[in-house]
Amino acid sequence: MVGIRTRDLRKVFSSAPPFAAGGGAGPGPTSGKRGSGPRPEIVALDGLTLEVMPGEVFGLLGPNGAGKSTTVGILTTRVRPTSGQAWIGDHDVWQQQVEAKRLIGVVAQRPNLDFSLTAREILLFHGGYFGLDSAQRAKRADDLLERFKLTDRANQMVRGFSGGMMQRLSIARAMMHDPQVLFLDEPSAGLDPQTRLLLWEIIREYNKSGKTILLTTHNMDEADALCHRLAIIDHGRNIALGTPGELKSSVPGGYLLQLRFDRQTPELLAGLRALAGVREVRENDSTGVDVYADRGGSLIREIASLTAGSSVDLRDVHIAEPSLENLFLHHTGRRLRD
Repeated sequence: MVGIRTRDLRKVFSSAPPFAAGGGAGPGPTSGKRGSGPRPEIVALDGLTLEVMPGEVFGLLGPNGAGKSTTVGILTTRVRPTSGQAWIGDHDVWQQQVEAKRLIGVVAQRPNLDFSLTAREILLFHGGYFGLDSAQRAKRADDLLERFKLTDRANQMVRGFSGGMMQRLSIARAMMHDPQVLFLDEPSAGLDPQTRLLLWEIIREYNKSGKTILLTTHNMDEADALCHRLAIIDHGRNIALGTPGELKSSVPGGYLLQLRFDRQTPELLAGLRALAGVREVRENDSTGVDVYADRGGSLIREIASLTAGSSVDLRDVHIAEPSLENLFLHHTGRRLRD
């Protein structure tokens, strides 16, 4: 079995500012000189260190732009790091690219299939790239087409496939040479619930054969259902690491009560903090308060009594049970999909 390691990975991209990001900042289209001033820098990874154990399903959880795809890009030799190191097994990814590539299978965020080929041809050609003989290729392709429920479309051009079928074929292609490490970048994005459950079942089966799997996702249910451990990353940094259960239990109290009032007062905030089971109270804005507590619904009556005594109106209540979403909100102050 093969593991994955990174040490102090840093990646800085240099590019022109986004077209819509102006608002008067910076030179207009006809002002300034070409090449004048420093080029803008975008820090995608900021010293990321991870260790994925052999045979583990490991998740990178975070919002768009957190650095998940950049991490996968470095580990699969598609993105060169600015600094730091990465290993697949004993192979330094950027010093031993050929050896590392032989061990991995990669499913990109968007399907990148050859539309001029049939589904079967795509699998057969991929097997050929990795040295499988014709008999091995044929058997492996038939098995995967059956497993991914694509046998009836095996000899059709993929240009007519739905998005879900293309994603299934992309994963089958990545598994064609039976890699020791499988990278899945947002594997269930855009899939219908039935296809998503099929994908989860296949991932579990592949992992049971001793394979290491690293997946990126911003789907809380997916991370909770599949991952042995996961890292929550934001702005290119690791902000939490552990099993899903460990991470959920690390949220103060577990339950999150998101409250909305007509206004806040010091007496109200002090009263909330004094309630039995309340672990933490955070002000969101002039009317919003997040309360982390050991209990959920049973607190509402006490909160309502408190607001009545404080001459404050309780306008809205949302209760969330212990979850990875709560963990991310607690660490960053924003929701995962923001």
